[in-house]
Amino acid sequence: MELQSLQLRNFRNYKELSVEFVPGVNVFLGPNAQGKTNLLEAIYVLALTRSHRTTTDKELIGWDGKEASVQGIVKKQYGNVPLSLMFTNKGKKARMNHLDQAKLANYIGQLNVILFAPEDLALVKGAPTIRRSFIDREFSQMSPKYLYIANQYRAVLKQRNQYLKQLQSKQAKDILFLEVLTDQLTNFASELIVRRLHLLKKLDAAAAPIHAAITQGTESLQINYVSQLHADELGDEVTIKQAMMARFENLQPREIIMGTTLLGPHRDDLLFNVNDHDVATFGSQGQQRTTALAVKLAEIDLMKQETGEYPILLLDDVLSELDTTRQTHLLTAIQDKVQTFITTPSLSDVAKQLINEPKIFNVSAGTLTESGEE
Repeated sequence: MELQSLQLRNFRNYKELSVEFVPGVNVFLGPNAQGKTNLLEAIYVLALTRSHRTTTDKELIGWDGKEASVQGIVKKQYGNVPLSLMFTNKGKKARMNHLDQAKLANYIGQLNVILFAPEDLALVKGAPTIRRSFIDREFSQMSPKYLYIANQYRAVLKQRNQYLKQLQSKQAKDILFLEVLTDQLTNFASELIVRRLHLLKKLDAAAAPIHAAITQGTESLQINYVSQLHADELGDEVTIKQAMMARFENLQPREIIMGTTLLGPHRDDLLFNVNDHDVATFGSQGQQRTTALAVKLAEIDLMKQETGEYPILLLDDVLSELDTTRQTHLLTAIQDKVQTFITTPSLSDVAKQLINEPKIFNVSAGTLTESGEE
């Protein structure tokens, strides 16, 4: 998979931009606050129809405009796919192969991206919601079915929470309807958990040897799924559903009092163990960074395994956060393997030595010039 070109109009601080990329490493070079991260954000948005930096699409539109657009040509095994997104104050519209897409779920997955930024260290040591967002975002790119199930689960969860609030405030009294919603929720929850466990097992298998290589065999990494269900209840869909239904029966009075759903994959978590210890609690900052790096690199191989094509890698000012050993492992791992976009104020000596024939763009105040241009 390769992003051949990108066109922006009134996106963030870019009035007009049209640029072509190389299949290898593309570097956006320049001081901070010039628009380097905005370029990676545009690629991310083109892939996932939403930003990783804001939940408000209006913020993507330039200050003096009423709309913004992001377009690109994606080269895939079976041919080129034109993608485009239009953002207005009223919403967004996606097009694929020049055809409007009524459902964004049909669009997502045409361009797969993996983003690695300094804040991704929070994947290891941050709040559980960060890790849940991580697995849902990445697995949704790998599997349209996962994306569908996750969306269905969120929709029923929202409806169930709303009804619990009505029961809490005495605006509703029909417990039977709550039980109907619970049955629907556990159907989607059980399938979602099974799919998470399946893909996490593969991610764990891919991350372990990478982590061992970075640490020269001195440390071992395990990724574990943390659920309110017991380990022996995390089996097939039937087993999970039966366990959840029994728990919900006991939880119902407390859920009505609190007005929210207290059980389900929206409350589950990941645990990263290094040498059998929770690295978020007991690991050093270096161990936490190594864990995050190993997981991100493992995603590349897993996405290739699940989709048949390598994703695009976005490295947002991450080189400065890694020491020489980790920089070397990262750049060696991606060399001649995946198309990569790097933002950085300056290229390190390690990067200069390891990146073969990068295409370097100088970024200044929302303008882009290829290095060597007058």
